[in-house]
Amino acid sequence: MCYSLSLQSSIDFRNRSSIKKIHGDRAILISNLKFPALAKRDRRRKLLLCRGRGVGSLRFCGDTAVDLCGLPRHRLRVDCSDARRTPQDTAASEQPSFSEFITSERVKVVAMLALALALCNADRVVMSVAIVPLSLSRGWSKSFSGIVQSSFLWGYLISPIAGGTLVDRYGGKVIMAWGVALWSLATFLTPWAADTSLWALLAARAMVGVAEGVALPCMNNMVARWFPPTERSRAVGIAMAGFQLGNVVGLMLSPILMSQGGIYGPFVIFGLSGFLWMLVWLSATSSTPDRHPQITKFELEYIMHKQQTSTKENKRNTTGVIPPFRRLLSKMPTWAVIVGNAMHSWGFFVLLSWMPIYFNSVYHVNLKQAAWFSAVPWSMMAFTGYIAGFWSDLLIRRGTSITLTRKIMQSIGFIGPGIALIGLTTAKRPLIASAWLSLAVGLKSFSHLGFLINLQEIAPEYSGVLHGMCLTAGTLAAIVGTVGAGFFVELLGSFQGFILLTAILYLLSALFYNIYSTGERVNFDATG
Repeated sequence: MCYSLSLQSSIDFRNRSSIKKIHGDRAILISNLKFPALAKRDRRRKLLLCRGRGVGSLRFCGDTAVDLCGLPRHRLRVDCSDARRTPQDTAASEQPSFSEFITSERVKVVAMLALALALCNADRVVMSVAIVPLSLSRGWSKSFSGIVQSSFLWGYLISPIAGGTLVDRYGGKVIMAWGVALWSLATFLTPWAADTSLWALLAARAMVGVAEGVALPCMNNMVARWFPPTERSRAVGIAMAGFQLGNVVGLMLSPILMSQGGIYGPFVIFGLSGFLWMLVWLSATSSTPDRHPQITKFELEYIMHKQQTSTKENKRNTTGVIPPFRRLLSKMPTWAVIVGNAMHSWGFFVLLSWMPIYFNSVYHVNLKQAAWFSAVPWSMMAFTGYIAGFWSDLLIRRGTSITLTRKIMQSIGFIGPGIALIGLTTAKRPLIASAWLSLAVGLKSFSHLGFLINLQEIAPEYSGVLHGMCLTAGTLAAIVGTVGAGFFVELLGSFQGFILLTAILYLLSALFYNIYSTGERVNFDATG
């Protein structure tokens, strides 16, 4: 195995001169190395050193030959003490195996986050199915149906910034629990609200939006605290896979539950499921790894070691109540993620809200078929999201810069859907339309490894409030898109024109993000 010296290294050598020129004209930082008296020589070992792989500390026995991988001309014999790597060093430096990763406490945490996001979207999407029979029974026009569906977004507009600030201050566990409790209660009460009055229905859906506004900031906060940087893309991929599967569950189960329990059946079932999730969440998770009672010493040391270089940056923001909004908005990388989130929300809510009606009105399929055709693309998004996360982590581990990796993911996630939506406008059959839609939504998941995870990188200490700002901008875009689609179709009599407009906006947003984004931490304290 090959090792390198780093600022975190602690290797015991007899004297400084023995390693001063171990890399020839490549300088080595040795200011923190220790040089105690050595134990007696008892055996000989060979150690290979190479650049680019860091460890916590190494201790070796006896007379040890030191070679450099790829640099055979630079050889030096040094004396070292204590013939082994300590268990703490092994935990800190070695990558866990797949079995260790998949059974770790941090994966259990992200699995619970994925379930929460699945419930979040299931409660959100059920109205996209219920709106068809509700519109028919109450004589609502398409434009008014768009207004009813947008009531969720009016609530969603209120909470993200305040919720993100609370997440930065108190952590993701408690805020997520409150969020799930409130949106589950509002979903459960929706049938009563709908039978009471139109305003009560709009208020219930708005309350679902208010509560769900904290979900993604909580996810980002928990991922940043539980996962080292080299695993965060996979973690976000897992969490967002649950988010998309919530669409699938909501779209597929809602017609079945309606046929068995009436039009309001899905609201009751999904609402009760949220309370069950909350009980498990509160008893089985913690806000940070060091507070978890069941985490192993190996996993805790691995997480903490990987995050130690950014400990100061990732500390919870408790110094002030009001975030520095002016400084955050003064940097173009902030606007890059805001524009990315706004376009993502526009496309997401337009497709989520209008595709069942689109298949029903354009291809004349029944409600159950329309829901299934609309659900297939979200299944694709859940699958491709994890693949994108794995690939993103792999690029970073192999040396691709974080900035370039994020731009690659964002380009695939926006340019791909833009082209696929153009293809959707040419489809003559529902099966072909669903295939184009699946391609668009599947590629869209790559953007989660662009703008979404980028929030943690440019502003780790303000990731919650910055995510809230992005969600607010995204919600405004979603309101315009969801309501605008209804009026657009009524005026022009066709969905195709609005789909083309959405495709063009995807392409322009990808260009803006690639010009102004960065994967490096932005100094928001600088005045210039």
